[in-house]
Amino acid sequence: MATTDWKTDLRARGYRLTPQRQLVLEAVDTLEHATPDDILTEVRRTASGVNVSTVYRTLELLEELGLVSHAHLGTRAPTYHLAERHHHLHLVCRDCTDVLEADQTIAEPFARQLRETFGFDTDLKHFAIFGRCAKCTGQGEPGEEPAQAP
Repeated sequence: MATTDWKTDLRARGYRLTPQRQLVLEAVDTLEHATPDDILTEVRRTASGVNVSTVYRTLELLEELGLVSHAHLGTRAPTYHLAERHHHLHLVCRDCTDVLEADQTIAEPFARQLRETFGFDTDLKHFAIFGRCAKCTGQGEPGEEPAQAP
């Protein structure tokens, strides 16, 4: 997303694109799956005086405005993404902690069943599924042939 789009989006909602907001948005854009501490580290490469509370407040505002979104990928802090790119599920490996992305259409039948059975509308963009990746189960990378035992 271009900076001019961020400026337009914020102005349309009655906000300015301050230097701190721009730095946080750029860090989220660069890092993709980033915790607030990761974002702070990235922001401090350019502006060493920015503190963690500024990053948290900025992320909270940007999420309220629909520019960023977060997901919980385990016991650590939530990770943030640009909202426009956050249309995927997270598959989190419990062994190696790798995070794979899967198109959220894969979970549509499940979400539909939750709606029909319970009247529950699922927010798939916050959805993480925990398990073991192909590499950790000895099946190699997705699409590869499983490793043969000697």
